[in-house]
Amino acid sequence: MRKLFGTDGIRGVANVEPMTSEMAVRLGRAAAYFFKKKKNKKGHHRIVIGKDTRLSGYMFESALTSGICSMGVDVLLVGPMPTPAIAFLTRSLRGDAGVVISASHNLFEDNGIKFFSEDGFKLQDTYEQEIEHIIFSGEIEGLRPTGNKLGKAFRIDDAEGRYIEYVKNTIPKEIDFEGIKVAIDCANGAAYKITPTVLQELGAHIVTMGDKPDGVNINLECGSLHPEKAQKMVLESGAEIGIAHDGDADRVILVDEKGGIIDGDKMMAMCALEMKRNGHLYQDTLIATIMSNIGLEIAMKEAGIRVVRTPVGDRYVLEEMIRSNCNLGGEQSGHVIFLDYNTTGDGLITALQVLTLIKKTGRSLSSLASCMKTFPQKLVNIRVREKKALDSVPEIRDVIRESEKRLDGKGRVIIRYSGTEPLLRIMVEADTEDVIDIIVNNISDTVHKFLGTG
Repeated sequence: MRKLFGTDGIRGVANVEPMTSEMAVRLGRAAAYFFKKKKNKKGHHRIVIGKDTRLSGYMFESALTSGICSMGVDVLLVGPMPTPAIAFLTRSLRGDAGVVISASHNLFEDNGIKFFSEDGFKLQDTYEQEIEHIIFSGEIEGLRPTGNKLGKAFRIDDAEGRYIEYVKNTIPKEIDFEGIKVAIDCANGAAYKITPTVLQELGAHIVTMGDKPDGVNINLECGSLHPEKAQKMVLESGAEIGIAHDGDADRVILVDEKGGIIDGDKMMAMCALEMKRNGHLYQDTLIATIMSNIGLEIAMKEAGIRVVRTPVGDRYVLEEMIRSNCNLGGEQSGHVIFLDYNTTGDGLITALQVLTLIKKTGRSLSSLASCMKTFPQKLVNIRVREKKALDSVPEIRDVIRESEKRLDGKGRVIIRYSGTEPLLRIMVEADTEDVIDIIVNNISDTVHKFLGTG
């Protein structure tokens, strides 16, 4: 049973267990010991630390640095930086590991800590379990290097520039975005400088919002969870495309020139079709999750592209991509992984790939997105007091079975707990909104009655 790590690192309210500075010191010590032992080499070991823009990032950055240095490992500090940038910089700076201090799309009160291994991939479960064991077993309490065996902390001043040049090189040299107007919502998060800079350097005319972080306004009524702000900006400015990041910029939601929302499914569809046309889609296969719209599967099948579904979570998408030797996958929420370019979801790289497609084809974003028909789908989140197995509550189990029987194979019901919050997520997909509403209401009422917080 895990005590710290969830589906995407450790996450919680900042300054409340387990997200305390004391735990961060212990975590830093344990991680330094683990990675030092895992990569037994001569010379200095080093761990890269980056963060988003939330206030508590200062506290956790200092605490982790203290713990890591106390075990004789150096720290490379890169400051506010998108999560995918840390994956890249860990490789670029030859780090033994990378650490991201971020709670992604959550509001500023929360924070989180997640690790990348030396190759830029998120840590596998067994490694996280071993780090937990080191923390709680007390096995390293007596290990206290002294003198010149302590680690040092270095500020990497050119980290931002390294990543900017890296993402620019993911598109063809002959491509620029001259003549394209782009509206950008940076969510007051980690990409507040990088995304506008990249697009300006590539020739786009930009209008921005969410680019003035103050430590508490990250994700606050802006960004990918509130794409209505980007929609408004697109329509008012006459932009051809809107880009809405989340707080750590590993995801993106786009807005077309008419103000329509372009989610991860549509981005994957248009990119998969282009990659297949060019012979660049490995195995002619796209990796998606169980939450992706059935319309994606239908559109891909018509194009001769196979869709493989995984559990929700970009780590599961990535695992399947590696297992199946595929280079494109992602989630409806806007995590899209182009494995040819980065080892995790990267909102900026995704936006650049779509912009390149617009430039190469001369088509509008709405036209490109019409490659798939989206079936009606509704997602409802219900706060629960405990995460009971759904089969153990007969009333919930029965209403789910009745709903699936009603759909008769012409839709889907997917119910799962959030890996990071006390929420039950209910997703219903059908060919009409009326049927969806009836099913969602029946299941929601039953869940509220037996598991809801009141």
